Amino acid sequence: MTLPSTFAGLAPHADGRPWVMGIVNVTPDSFSDGGLHLDAGRAVAAGLRLREDGADIVDVGGESTRPGAAAVTVAEEAARVVPVVRGLVAAGAVVSIDTRRADVMRAALDAGARIVNDVSALGDDQQSLELIATRRCPVILMYRRGTAAGGYEAAAGGDIVAAARTFLAARVQACRDAGVPQDAIAIDPGVGFVGASPDDNLPLIARLAELATLGRPIVVGASRKRFVGAISEEPVAARRLGGSLALALAAAARGAAILRVHDVRETVQALKAQAALARIERTGGEAR
Repeated sequence: MTLPSTFAGLAPHADGRPWVMGIVNVTPDSFSDGGLHLDAGRAVAAGLRLREDGADIVDVGGESTRPGAAAVTVAEEAARVVPVVRGLVAAGAVVSIDTRRADVMRAALDAGARIVNDVSALGDDQQSLELIATRRCPVILMYRRGTAAGGYEAAAGGDIVAAARTFLAARVQACRDAGVPQDAIAIDPGVGFVGASPDDNLPLIARLAELATLGRPIVVGASRKRFVGAISEEPVAARRLGGSLALALAAAARGAAILRVHDVRETVQALKAQAALARIERTGGEAR
């Protein structure tokens, strides 16, 4: 695994494993943890548990992006996330704000969030790009097909990886043209946001090296998603740990810099084991 020397001020792990982003959804309707963290105090406590479990980043979201989810108002989204961001930052956590609205980004950044994680790649709100350029804050740009309310669309033929690469290259360039520093940009191929089937999503992980040619850190979030359930024949999202870990390890082996996950402790343990095996392979099997 070859990872960037830093992103958002994060120091690389000595063993070369990716950073782990733990998920806290402050929503009633997220596909896996909806309703669990609507109370700000409970959400902060959940984020701190993820940090104790080894999360390098805690990702806070106030609007569900599951297929079929209805949009919420900007005011409601901000009211959900800002107290949580503030509480986590006060406790020393590195926080990313998962939003597609400039006003929510601004409020979360003012509360101490360090990273903006936008499923629309700064495309849904015309003010977002200017805000990120002005604040010069780290941003994660994601590829998607369709919207949450309309359901995410499978590719109608063609090469999904090539389409993702072309889109992300254009969004990275738009950020650079607006004045966002290159080392503040990461990309996300949108696993789970390009349709529901394994055939729609697995190529984005299997061919991650093609996206790495863009020269930006890659974020992969396969955790508990519908296509993982399809692969594993598991309809219950919370029971998809095994499939989620397998794909996290596959993404790490292919160069992912950040893994966005629900099950932080288990993912960190798996990554440490993978990194230890890689070290043994590099030294020809010699113990040290």
